[in-house]
Amino acid sequence: MKTDPGTQSWLRAHNDRAALRLLLDHGPLSRAQLGELSGMSKPTARQMVARLERIGLIAPVGQVTGQRGPNAVAYGVRADTITGVAISMLADSIQAVGVDPTGTEHEIVEIPTTGRHRSPAADVTAAVAAACTAAGLRPDSVSVVAIGVQAAVDEAADSLSLTDTLPGWPAQGARAELEAATGLTVILENDVNLATMAERVMGVAKEATEFAYLWVGHGIGLGIDLGGTVHRGAAGGAGEIGYLEVPRSATDLDPDADDFTDLLGGPHLLAQLGREQDCLERALPLLTERPDLIAGLADRITLALQPTCAVLDPGLIVLGGPTCLAAGASLAELVAQRMAGTYPGLRVELSGVGDQPVLLGARRLLVATLREELETRISQSIEIETEGES
Repeated sequence: MKTDPGTQSWLRAHNDRAALRLLLDHGPLSRAQLGELSGMSKPTARQMVARLERIGLIAPVGQVTGQRGPNAVAYGVRADTITGVAISMLADSIQAVGVDPTGTEHEIVEIPTTGRHRSPAADVTAAVAAACTAAGLRPDSVSVVAIGVQAAVDEAADSLSLTDTLPGWPAQGARAELEAATGLTVILENDVNLATMAERVMGVAKEATEFAYLWVGHGIGLGIDLGGTVHRGAAGGAGEIGYLEVPRSATDLDPDADDFTDLLGGPHLLAQLGREQDCLERALPLLTERPDLIAGLADRITLALQPTCAVLDPGLIVLGGPTCLAAGASLAELVAQRMAGTYPGLRVELSGVGDQPVLLGARRLLVATLREELETRISQSIEIETEGES
């Protein structure tokens, strides 16, 4: 049954959704505070609270003090009604964190993948269980997962390509396989695209009209934000610059490099640090002691950015990923200096969202998704209530 605009049932659903948003934005509120913020009368505010409490979306969480008269009951959104898990699939581990609609920060867990049986269902089931345990969430409250993968994701075709770090995952039908095996709604997204989303909302790109996000770590990738929308391309492959062949001018930097991953990726940096047998994360702190390597890295990044700037002409380049973060702000300054001759108005900034941008982007995506689901439940409850009255 569809609720028609202007009817009493539509008005109730509209008011209840407005009340829910206020509670999510402001935290616990009394009925009087909810009425003041929403502009509703006290009787209407009481009815909104009663309906939201009846369908299990809010609950009393304490009392409001500091006001005249007796203390009033404060109501807050229940964080356990519907939850999600944000997951980042790395080269040798899986990171995950529980997410609830209030946006509460929970502990990040990391699961080593060495020696484990790998498949979409096995990986995601383990990640959900570990994240729920760390966050104190009920596994049966999880309804959706957002997974950042080091691959090109074609959402419409449910296909993955360039999946070097996803052993056991099929090129076709991974999302459908996961949803069938787990019963969860599954969002698959390229990891650098998720980091780009986080940078737009919380990082140095909040005010940018458009920007490009260059990730440098084990591999390299590019996120493209055009007016607040991530550009994925026709089949999800936009930004996979690591597979581009290097130009002839790269010979002076590295005569053995065939593509930009060879020029900038983890194996190159480990060799330069003399730590070929070490893992990249353990070796990266040594970068701060090697300004010569940071300068060389700036040369290589400048070369990798030339095709991006020639095609997109962005106003801002954000440098992210573990290698760029380890090199620090001096790397961004050096790249800006090298780019200034060709692109004088270009800003180059170091990422401002910390060392977990993929999980942060996935988490932000899930909070919005969970809140939409709560609003859907309000509409569904009003429809059921209306049918019962007819």
